[in-house]
Amino acid sequence: MPVKNRFAELQDEITAWRRDLHENPEILFETHRTSALVADRLKEFGCDEIVTGIGRTGVVGVIKGKTDSSGKVIGLRADMDALPIHEQTGLDYASKTDGAMHACGHDGHTAMLLGAAKYLAETRNFDGTVVVIFQPAEEGGGGGREMCEDGLMERWGIQEVYGMHNWPGHPVGSFSIRPGAFFAATDQFDITFEGKGGHAAKPHETVDTTVMASQAVLALQTIASRNADPIDQVVVSVTSFETSSKAFNVIPQRVHLKGTVRTLSTEMRDLAERRIKDICAGIASTFGGSVTVDYHRGYPVMVNHEEQTEFAAEVAKSVSGACDDAPLVMGGEDFAFMLEERPGAYILVGNGDTAAVHHPEYNFNDEAIPAGCSWWAEIVERRMPAA
Repeated sequence: MPVKNRFAELQDEITAWRRDLHENPEILFETHRTSALVADRLKEFGCDEIVTGIGRTGVVGVIKGKTDSSGKVIGLRADMDALPIHEQTGLDYASKTDGAMHACGHDGHTAMLLGAAKYLAETRNFDGTVVVIFQPAEEGGGGGREMCEDGLMERWGIQEVYGMHNWPGHPVGSFSIRPGAFFAATDQFDITFEGKGGHAAKPHETVDTTVMASQAVLALQTIASRNADPIDQVVVSVTSFETSSKAFNVIPQRVHLKGTVRTLSTEMRDLAERRIKDICAGIASTFGGSVTVDYHRGYPVMVNHEEQTEFAAEVAKSVSGACDDAPLVMGGEDFAFMLEERPGAYILVGNGDTAAVHHPEYNFNDEAIPAGCSWWAEIVERRMPAA
């Protein structure tokens, strides 16, 4: 296939971009060097328009096809940010920034979309316009939401949008996808139990917040086991338990819990929030204390659109020969915000037998570059065939 052959030729160059990004990771919206590098590459490629500062540090490039009789505009999105993790790969091009690492492969996503942009700007063998979207702050900052709020879709008239993520544990360059709900909504909660502190030798004179909070940790698990329909998905995890006293002989005045909720439907999301508040209020009342529950809604459920998912799968089959059914993922993905604005699809590309994402020994597999770039380019050329 010509597209795959071209990307085989470009692989060393794209790999060099990727490894430079890996060596210089930037977190959340602080992707200043990364964004500048992306903008410089897009300028070299001859993009028709390059705009920076969308969603604070996002970059947008516009590439027009040889013709535009269709009026179609397709968006292709890659995330750019790294994670606050200390790298333990021992690579020659390991992170030079202590406490920051590309542990999720966004360096690979950015490099692959740059490779596709280079090819598309060279050939322009399509009828319409492609908008390449380089997004900051996917890892918890909601950069996708901010780019949308800055008018991303309206400003460039984007009609469909497509995203991609590498997937460790799947053969390099293979693809998998699913229609409908795909990645989970990711919410957080802060719970503070207030009681009456005192001496541990006189518990009868206190209102013991440690007991209250311990009951809550266990009781919150009944949301999944006793409130949710067994065929629905919900995860409630308490991840932090902190008392206001660290002494051996003091019953603390307050205890603070933190945690996360993962769901795959609006109804389950509403149920989880309601039950967390009700359970905690009931426990506090039972033990004579009080409680404050702050529930923070994060990324929504990421939902692939049916028609675009079917199309994305067909493109993937043309590139690698197959496209498997992807599993439901209880992790979050802020491409969800873009899919709420426009129809589109999100696909997984195999990263081979590597450490899991968000692990200090993870590394993006450069052998996946030709397949990923080819998928991006074929999305454009097949969806907007040259007139």
